[in-house]
Amino acid sequence: MRAFLAIVARDLRLGLRQGGDILTLVLFFVIVGTVLPFAIGPDRPQLARLAPAIVWVAALLAQLLSNERLFGSDFEDGSLAILRHAPLPLEMVVGAKMLAHWVLTALPIIAATPVLALMLGMEGETLLRAIGSLVLGTPALVAFGTVGAAVTVGLKRGGLVAPVLVLPLSLPVLIFGTGAMAPMVPGASGQALLLLAALGLVSVALVPFAAAMALRFAGE
Repeated sequence: MRAFLAIVARDLRLGLRQGGDILTLVLFFVIVGTVLPFAIGPDRPQLARLAPAIVWVAALLAQLLSNERLFGSDFEDGSLAILRHAPLPLEMVVGAKMLAHWVLTALPIIAATPVLALMLGMEGETLLRAIGSLVLGTPALVAFGTVGAAVTVGLKRGGLVAPVLVLPLSLPVLIFGTGAMAPMVPGASGQALLLLAALGLVSVALVPFAAAMALRFAGE
């Protein structure tokens, strides 16, 4: 457990040293959510209906922007090769890096959600549902991004290939996350939140094994 926490702390320190990356991520999230309403027009009721989808599309694109750095820097400086032979299983190493990545990318997005909600004219209840759905759904986005980053870590243009792999996997998260914020029928919000939580738990439990296997193949 101490080794697991040490890797989490290491990645957090490295991420915080590059504070500009976190700021860029938050600004990208807010800008995407701000630009899309210009394409919709001044129809406020329609904007309110589309606000959940706008929030989740912005969150998904922001996560895709940050996935490349999950294993990229460790692969370039040789740290990943050392971690493969560490006493801690590679699956645990991947889990630790996923946790640190979620803290560095998802938490800032969740913290910036009220700013975006203000621009989209969200009501208080919708904002609370947005924050709840992001808390439950972003672990799945991070998990799927981890798979894409692990599969493409050894490729020269992996940053271009990874989104193609991650986007189809992320569509259920986008659907359930949007449904949790804007239910069409009574009770749909709770069901969407449960499905979102289940998807997050399953992906976080299984992805470290799949990503570790991909990293082992990349090292051969």
